Amino acid sequence: MEEYDLVVLGGGSGSQVATAAAEADWDAAVVEPGPLGGACITRGCVPSKALVHRADVLEEIRRAGRFGIDAEVRDVDFGSITESVHETVYAKADRQRATLEGASNVTLYDGAGRFVDDRTIAVEDEDGTELGRLHGEHVVIAVGSRPTTPPIDGLETLEYLTSDDALFLKERPDELVIVGGGYIGAELGHVFDAFGTDVSIVGRSEVLLPREDRDVSRTVTAALEDRFAVYTGHEATAVEARGDGVAVTVEADDEATELTADEVLVAAGRTPNTDTLALEHTTIETDDRGYVETDAFLRTDAEDVWALGDVLGEEPYKHAADYEARCVSTNVLEDTQRTVDYDAMPHAIFTSPQVASVGRTEAELEDEGLEFESTTVPYDAAPLGLLLEEPESLVKVLAGSDGEILGCHVVGQEASTLIHEVVVVMGRGGRTVDDVADTVHVHPALSEVLLTAFDELSTRPYSTAPDWRETAEE
Repeated sequence: MEEYDLVVLGGGSGSQVATAAAEADWDAAVVEPGPLGGACITRGCVPSKALVHRADVLEEIRRAGRFGIDAEVRDVDFGSITESVHETVYAKADRQRATLEGASNVTLYDGAGRFVDDRTIAVEDEDGTELGRLHGEHVVIAVGSRPTTPPIDGLETLEYLTSDDALFLKERPDELVIVGGGYIGAELGHVFDAFGTDVSIVGRSEVLLPREDRDVSRTVTAALEDRFAVYTGHEATAVEARGDGVAVTVEADDEATELTADEVLVAAGRTPNTDTLALEHTTIETDDRGYVETDAFLRTDAEDVWALGDVLGEEPYKHAADYEARCVSTNVLEDTQRTVDYDAMPHAIFTSPQVASVGRTEAELEDEGLEFESTTVPYDAAPLGLLLEEPESLVKVLAGSDGEILGCHVVGQEASTLIHEVVVVMGRGGRTVDDVADTVHVHPALSEVLLTAFDELSTRPYSTAPDWRETAEE
């Protein structure tokens, strides 16, 4: 058995804890059966956003006529695009492997880890053959998640797509049914529609993106309904092969509809990979969905065993996992203990229109019985927003009676960038609407949309953010 100061299960964000430990002259091991970088690098954030960018370019060209520009898309080499993205992201994974393998005090094990006891790990190959055992004085669980397989009749007999393989198709499907109305389904719906696929998306909730603020969900749902078939309030109940394609039965209010397509893409959420770890041999506790239970320091019930990333189920985003890795590194390596704080944890959804949020939604505040004030402004309330002609856009601010920022939600161009002004304010001590409204904003920049929204809730005696909708009408 090999002895280590630290053993990390998972080669994504968890490997950052291993490299931090190595820099502190600890002996560390990383156990990973697949490419390094986690789901983000090779089958998630990075390749999907590469395709989103190309979809955004296509959509912008097709909408150029509204700005008096005569432009058209004559051809799209779909296979070359996905091949290029594949080569790029796997080259990045290879560079990460080379960096980790070349690091002092770090050993990489190609295999899957299974617990023998709280801090003893058996490393197995893909056939389940044990390759050796490791013992760690400290262990970090960071094995991520995988696409969920929902209980749909016939799905087990069908070759269907998930987000893992839909990103690298060699040929674009002419027709595609997407099962799942969350962020993965919305993003991939945008991508395939922009590339010319006839898309249908099926979601059980009454709106797409049901976890977002209600105004965000309604705005995005309406925007995507203008582009392709959206079946909200429907559940996919059965699938079957039909000729060279697939038939999907969806039901709502006891009425069934059959959708046919070349392919079906299942995007019904993600499942933590904790069921691969043999946790029954440990004192580590999970909830009824399989997520690891930890305290505010990300410690599990087992002594000196920590967890981070998708296995927590708190904030299933790469940037959240990186933040958690920093917290775990501090708590493992230093006497000072650091608690996790998700109050200012942002996220973005790269569909069209783009979405970004931080803090709580209006429904969450209502459920908590908290008093709050709210304002919502469209992009055309600021000069550049008016000129961009972004009809499906908004900035929504939620604040307490004392001006504390409780949430901010943005829909529209550059939303994922705009939100960071609010994140910095919330995360660095200043937490009131005045902290944003009192900041000088570049004119004319899209950030003035935020200024307008926060100014409406500000306690300042005068305003510096005129409503450009009224100015234009005059």
